[in-house]
Amino acid sequence: MVFVLGTLLAKMNNLSTSDHSSVVSINLFVALLCACIVIGHLLEENRWMNESITALVIGVCTGVVILLISGGKNSHLLVFSEDLFFIYLLPPIIFNAGFQVKKKQFFRNFTTIMLFGAIGTLISFIIISLGAITFFRNMNLGLAIGDYLAIGAIFAATDSVCTLQVLNQDETPLLYSLVFGEGVVNDATSVVLFNAIQNFDLSHISTSAALQLVGNFLYLFITSTVLGVVVGLLSAYIIKKLYFGRHSTDREVAITMLMAYLSYMLAELCNLSAILTVFFCGIVMSHYTWHNVTESSRVTTKHTFATLSFVAEIFIFLYVGMDALDIEKWRVISDSPKTSVSVSSILLGLILVGRAAFVFPLSFLSNLTRKSPFEKIGFKQQVTIWWAGLMRGAVSMALAYNQFTKSGHTQRYGNAIMITSTISVVLFSTVVFGLMTKPLVRLLLPSSKRLSRMISSEPVTPKSFIVPLLGNEHDPELDMDEQNIVDSQNSEANQGDRNLPRPSSLRMLLRKPTHTVHYYWRKFDDCFMRPVFGGRGFVPFVPGSPTEQTVQQWQEESKR
Repeated sequence: MVFVLGTLLAKMNNLSTSDHSSVVSINLFVALLCACIVIGHLLEENRWMNESITALVIGVCTGVVILLISGGKNSHLLVFSEDLFFIYLLPPIIFNAGFQVKKKQFFRNFTTIMLFGAIGTLISFIIISLGAITFFRNMNLGLAIGDYLAIGAIFAATDSVCTLQVLNQDETPLLYSLVFGEGVVNDATSVVLFNAIQNFDLSHISTSAALQLVGNFLYLFITSTVLGVVVGLLSAYIIKKLYFGRHSTDREVAITMLMAYLSYMLAELCNLSAILTVFFCGIVMSHYTWHNVTESSRVTTKHTFATLSFVAEIFIFLYVGMDALDIEKWRVISDSPKTSVSVSSILLGLILVGRAAFVFPLSFLSNLTRKSPFEKIGFKQQVTIWWAGLMRGAVSMALAYNQFTKSGHTQRYGNAIMITSTISVVLFSTVVFGLMTKPLVRLLLPSSKRLSRMISSEPVTPKSFIVPLLGNEHDPELDMDEQNIVDSQNSEANQGDRNLPRPSSLRMLLRKPTHTVHYYWRKFDDCFMRPVFGGRGFVPFVPGSPTEQTVQQWQEESKR
């Protein structure tokens, strides 16, 4: 009896000690997140730094301190978990990217985005895989053919998180649209490729097997997109019909957030590409669902999604910085530092070549389909796209851990080399390429070109430069309530901005895009989709609701 009691007390003591250490680790990590936000705010105007680099640097410095305190035994507060990354951290980042994206720009460049994100990723994957087979086989790393192909998928994944913080959606809308869209499709393509490689029988490679792999890839791509669209439309229909806002805006916000997360988890459950699913769910929900909720819920959901994405991004880069000094991985390769440096250098070279191999040729093909010179991707823009996509980040780290570690740990020499090389590539590309991207964009594409911004960006405010170009005629892309507001603002804008240029050809392009897919989609959307699922101009009208108050305000403003 005494022995049993002593055993129970010992277990309780160990449990309490473990719980206490976890609480201490979480406290320190939250404090570091706060420090990243404060320092990032202080460096907001810095032309070199961005918050991802700030979080990486703070993570590395924290890792050094922990390493010194622990006597060289440990360097991070939390153990890396793929579930933590893929289930909790990645969904809000990708969903917010789709929720906040400027849809006109994204779908206007959809063909080019798919060229870069899908075909370009496949080209980069092939080049990196062949390069890894060519160079690493002679280094005696003990890697199999599946590892070489996995390396191609791992380093074909660009870091859309880092890129989105470097580029500005308003200053460089065309570039932002292309790099952002490519980043999301690229991540999805890389993850699908990685999963296909792990499930593919590499001992029996044949033409039929390769065709089966391509068919499986297309199936995952299409079904993942359809699932995201279906869940987004379902959320819009439920909120439009039930209109939770008449009783509680909390329920509106809750059902919107939960439906967004449900799309991601359904894709995981069905073994689809959850990244692609939640991205298109975000686009659909911003187009329909967001307009069906009350005004207060719109503000709440928009800032909630942005905040969750922001914190998740900082969390990821902070952890990557701390994990860079994990002593266990570096101890395994301590006898051959030159090999680690060589592998990292080769991987960086393959990334540079692999990206250049598709950005410039595919940009040339894309320009052949663009008739207007304003829509063509210039050489300076191509260089910027090539450079901005050189960064590697959290997706590459997560896939590398999946392939070369077991529960975050590794003792095999070849696996340790690949993990440390991945960490080195992520740190170098994020810090060096990230630091140089802002000056490069400002050098190649000065933001003072007002005409290019007028053509390729949506209006930032109702009185932006594009309003005078629309004149007094009806804009088919606006609904009736919005048109009343725009008409009243046009009269004000025309009085104060009479000196702005008004080229008739540009005006016609903006008013009547009769030969574009976007024009026909808007007609279909207004006739069939919005009456069923709601959206801008089709918000539910309930007497005494915030929607009625908003409509009354619009009508009063239009009469002024």
